[in-house]
Amino acid sequence: MHVVPFFEEVPDQIDIEETELRIDTYRSSGAGGQHVNVTDSAVRITHLPSGVVVSCQNERSQHQNKEKCMQMLASKLHDLERQQRDDEIASIRGENKNVGFGSQIRSYVMQPYQMVKDLRTNFEIGAVENVLNGQIDPFIESYLRWVRSESNEN
Repeated sequence: MHVVPFFEEVPDQIDIEETELRIDTYRSSGAGGQHVNVTDSAVRITHLPSGVVVSCQNERSQHQNKEKCMQMLASKLHDLERQQRDDEIASIRGENKNVGFGSQIRSYVMQPYQMVKDLRTNFEIGAVENVLNGQIDPFIESYLRWVRSESNEN
């Protein structure tokens, strides 16, 4: 089962073409007395391009169930669109690493000698004060060379 947030109003309102939908009606199941047994009030909507299926039988009339289904479908399509955008951004950004304890990139030594060392590229520089003041261009260049060499090996 997939849980999707329900939006009363979907931002950037999603246009859903009627021709892209297959709407099925059927009899509800569960409590409701004789009314449930005689009316096809439950609605199932399939969005053909995406394959998303939503159904509703909570409301009393077919019209109310269809309206609720359309809201649910818009929410699911909005969530699907957001997920695709997130995937696209992730593919552009590259691998996201969990930077925690033990993920050290540089070491700074101030005593008895002064040195900053990039642990990925083994680039070292003795001007600790300059690095601490933001002059990290040599580290960036070294990192970019290292990334290029890593991608050439694969």
